[in-house]
Amino acid sequence: MSVDLALPTRKDEDFRYSDIEALATLWPVQREQIVIADGCEDARQIVETGEGAVARHLVITLGKGAKLDLRVLTAGPVYGRIAIDVTLAEGADFTLGAAQLATGSETLEIVTDVNHAGPDATSAQVVRTVLAGHSTGTYLGRIAVARGADGTDAEQSVRAMLLDRTATANARPELEIFADDVKAAHGCAVGELDAQGLFYLMSRGLTPPQAKRLMLQAFIAEAFTGAPGEEALSEAALSRLGQLVETGL
Repeated sequence: MSVDLALPTRKDEDFRYSDIEALATLWPVQREQIVIADGCEDARQIVETGEGAVARHLVITLGKGAKLDLRVLTAGPVYGRIAIDVTLAEGADFTLGAAQLATGSETLEIVTDVNHAGPDATSAQVVRTVLAGHSTGTYLGRIAVARGADGTDAEQSVRAMLLDRTATANARPELEIFADDVKAAHGCAVGELDAQGLFYLMSRGLTPPQAKRLMLQAFIAEAFTGAPGEEALSEAALSRLGQLVETGL
């Protein structure tokens, strides 16, 4: 992550796909420190559904054996950026489930830097993006495993769904490993709604918007499964999905 107070440009890797003009109205972005002490557990949510521009930068430190469940929903800001830096000590566990829903000319970004500093720590990131119109959705995610952080188990699952081919999805999952006995994996896919699946649902009496909404609901639900506020997050996402489906018709 950039630590310079100067406004970044697209030459900065973490801001390659940013709306720099919108970012300028929010810069510099204050860092929000979150510390989970040894052996403690916490669950947090970030929900951004307003129409204005928003940018947040979380710096998270997990102590030995600490756990954090973080869920993120960005759905509505004309520009929305969530940057997350995480450092995990021995045996810590970090879960991120995030959904980005955009239409029009909105630009949404999630940028993560997960550092496994101690052995036997685990991290799991699930990011789901739905884009309509001329919107842009970006996920840039780095997992770094330090020397001596043996027993690390880290994964990223990144998927984006385009409702219009004028929308743009950017993804860069990245692994940097300097330890042995490590399990690390990432998967990334960008696609469109399955035509056969839509046909099947419509053959069962659903209208095209209903069929699309149902498929997208299942797609987004993967980001919130198991969250303490799963139902509320899903309801907020479903409301926004209805708008995207209408836009994408």
